Order: sequence, then C-alpha cells, then structure tokens
Amino acid sequence: MITLTDEATTKVGQLIDSESEDGLALRVAVRPGGCSGFSYEMYFDTDRAADDLEKAFGDVRVVVDPSSAQLLEGATLDYKDGLNEAGFSIDNPNAQKTCGCGQSFS
Repeated sequence: MITLTDEATTKVGQLIDSESEDGLALRVAVRPGGCSGFSYEMYFDTDRAADDLEKAFGDVRVVVDPSSAQLLEGATLDYKDGLNEAGFSIDNPNAQKTCGCGQSFS
C-alpha cells in the first residue's frame, strides 16, 4: 500500500475540501500503459469495491485496488510546491525503470 508524506496529506486534504463532496477518498491505481509499461492514476472517488484496500492519513483516506496495491507496496506519494519542483510525485521502489516524463514505469 502506498504511503503519503505529511505534505501530500495536507495538499490532498485541501483538494478534497475544495470539492465539497462527502465520502471522497484519493484513489491511487496502476494501469497498463505509458511508454514503460505501467502508469499511475490518481483521482478522487466515492466508490469502493469489496476488495479495495483503504488506509487513513489523518482525515485523508487513500483507496487502492488489490492488483495496484502489489505494485505500490513501499511506494510514497509526496507533494512539493517550490521553484524547482511542483506537484505530486511517487517514489516507487518496485519500479525497475521509469520513462523520461516520470509518469510510467516497469
């Protein structure tokens, strides 16, 4: 299961609050595709499958399907807001190689 840094938790919480919808969680998934074989997908979701894995980081809930959870084991979602780096990034120890854009891995 993926872990969120404090910075990512804060930012995701702000984004969820701005949606003004009850029951939203951050869904993180790994899908086939991208130039390296797999790509990350993140979006807010209210739907839950019976086999979804769910973890709370403060008030922020993260939901991951079982097949994605295997590929995200030990991964960390971070958020930076600086001049050199801005936005979310995933550090995944399971990724043997990544593409130049950083959006896909194998």
